[in-house]
Amino acid sequence: MTETRVTASARRDRPLGALYAGNARSVMLRGWRATRSTNWLVVVSGLFEPVFYLLSMGLGLGALVGSVEGPDGTEISYAAYIAPALLAVAAMNGAIYDSTWNVFFKMRFSKLYDGMLATSLGPLDVALGEISLALLRGALYATGFMLVMQVLGLNLSWWALLAFPAVVLIAFGFASFGMAVTSYMKTFQQMDWINFLLLPMFLFSATFYPLSVYPPAIQTVIQCLPLWHGVELVRSLTTGTVDVGLLWHVLYYLVMIAVGLVFTTRRLRALFLD
Repeated sequence: MTETRVTASARRDRPLGALYAGNARSVMLRGWRATRSTNWLVVVSGLFEPVFYLLSMGLGLGALVGSVEGPDGTEISYAAYIAPALLAVAAMNGAIYDSTWNVFFKMRFSKLYDGMLATSLGPLDVALGEISLALLRGALYATGFMLVMQVLGLNLSWWALLAFPAVVLIAFGFASFGMAVTSYMKTFQQMDWINFLLLPMFLFSATFYPLSVYPPAIQTVIQCLPLWHGVELVRSLTTGTVDVGLLWHVLYYLVMIAVGLVFTTRRLRALFLD
């Protein structure tokens, strides 16, 4: 009882009250150590999935397709067209895995967050720590794939250097939003809906085909999907098609991050503190 009073008093004395203790780093490091010691093979395996897609679709099917029209209308190889899209997908997959299934297990089965929030940590610490862990995984996947792209000569412009901070932004957006959605999930059957939604988004976000091949109504739906914004942002950077319009894609992810953080923090507080 005394420890609870001390913790509650310490929370009231902080500027953000019970929400934030400024120690999200400890949550992230704890998760990283656990992942490194038990799930490192799963983490490494995620690096190869986009590479296999690139080799089979970009180089295999690309030999039959030939050149396609790039973002600025110039002809580029099919491999150079889909590689940046797969880079955005790699960042999304890495971030989503950690911020959904891992968070779901910690929240509903191991009850890890109950213990964390019984200390001076606040829900924003937990949210930022877990999102940072997911962000790190997404960044690792993206880094490995960017090196493959460079070796294969698929980065067509020096603007491709900005593709890394772009994919970090993409991973951040999916991680924060993914954790917010997961906080409402209660069963494995509900979690399956995440995979059900990710697959069509992967296939139809102009990943393998230009947006123009779809009917106008479908194009509008696709342009609302978060992955489409990531694909367009990264593809424009790797091909050197840079203009002020890219800020729209950046803004989309900034809003996605803000919404995800707010909902995750409120949900964790409602579940474990109220």
